[in-house]
Amino acid sequence: MTRLPLFHSTVRPEWIDYNGHMSEAFYVLVFGHATDALMDETGLGSGYRESTGCSLYTVESHIRFLQDVPDTAHLAVRTRVLGAAARKAHFAHEMYLVSDPASEPASAAAAVATTELLAVHVDQRAGRAAAFPDAVRRRFTELTEPAPVWAGRSIAAVA
Repeated sequence: MTRLPLFHSTVRPEWIDYNGHMSEAFYVLVFGHATDALMDETGLGSGYRESTGCSLYTVESHIRFLQDVPDTAHLAVRTRVLGAAARKAHFAHEMYLVSDPASEPASAAAAVATTELLAVHVDQRAGRAAAFPDAVRRRFTELTEPAPVWAGRSIAAVA
């Protein structure tokens, strides 16, 4: 199975909130950068966007905050493609604390946060969804792997 490279980031002091840990907005920022890395790896990078006017738009996401992330922590994000159709891609990111800016999570490491996303390929000039180019669709297909057990859940109603 082909896997995507990890995306790495380091928590900045300005990302820390009044509770003393990374603010929720910056989880989204880090996951957004991991999505940009996914786009680069699947042929949807900046050159593609500039030449075609097409891009990937997130239309749904679900984030789970599982553990506090402290200031200056080193992060590694694992991305999994869960599926793709003619115009849509389904993928997930798992965020881990790592010991240095380029390391991999330990095999037994637990994710500190996860997100599951549904994205649509959009022709910005036409203002509507458009089919992926064949090469991009093939790349998504070769990267597809089984969904983690936490994917596909929704927020439960408050009793």
